[in-house]
Amino acid sequence: MTQHRAEPTLTSNIYLDMLQLYAVPQFPEGVIFQRDGAPPHYGNIVREFLDTTFPQRWIGRGAVMAWPPRSPDITPLEFYLRGYVKQHVYSERINDINHLKQRITDVIHSVTPGVLTRVWEELDYRLDVCRATNGAHIDLR
Repeated sequence: MTQHRAEPTLTSNIYLDMLQLYAVPQFPEGVIFQRDGAPPHYGNIVREFLDTTFPQRWIGRGAVMAWPPRSPDITPLEFYLRGYVKQHVYSERINDINHLKQRITDVIHSVTPGVLTRVWEELDYRLDVCRATNGAHIDLR
């Protein structure tokens, strides 16, 4: 019988480590960072780090730059990337956690500049709809 090690629950401390060790070092200078209001993303230590690292340049719950609540229709990570990753990762059977991690990495690396151009075009369209409806509730599926 194979023993599987449970992955730790994401906490503010773990999320902060991920930001400091992996994500932020790869960001270009002047980037504006956006994240949602999930509890691990909202911890005091995370918000303090973001205030220091991205002064006046981070968007999310508790930020100076507020992001419209519940706005997945204008968030590329929500309207595009999550579905793209799920569709391609699970196109084959996942054997274990290491296989899952490798599939996610491979899929992220498969995103081409052409795909990103189409995502930008879609975002531009969605923002036009938002402007035309004066920010009213819309459902773009």
